[in-house]
Amino acid sequence: MNEPNREPAIRGKRIRFRWTEGPTKGATHDHRFHEDGTVDWRDAGQSGSADSAEAADRPAYAAVKVTERVYLVSYLAASGYTLTVALSFDDRSLLGFASSSKEWYPLRGAFEVLGDLDS
Repeated sequence: MNEPNREPAIRGKRIRFRWTEGPTKGATHDHRFHEDGTVDWRDAGQSGSADSAEAADRPAYAAVKVTERVYLVSYLAASGYTLTVALSFDDRSLLGFASSSKEWYPLRGAFEVLGDLDS
């Protein structure tokens, strides 16, 4: 299998996802897209390190440029769910899907780039 693409607009960044539709509606998750091609996340309200139990799952992610200002991001979590979202840097909206082998959920929300991982 070829190594997935990881665009610089996503790679090495901390990005907060705020969910407005879908099974996680009302939740906010902080994602860290590591340079090594893995991602971890945690509830934004959770204190402590993102290396805590919830974020111990560090699956590989792909981040592909769709247009100059839209990126598609996808990863398969240990829970068996794949998250695939399009991030629009024009209006900071996100639109996507969470899916497993038996379930499929449309998602919508907003995102905010919190900064680089090394800052």
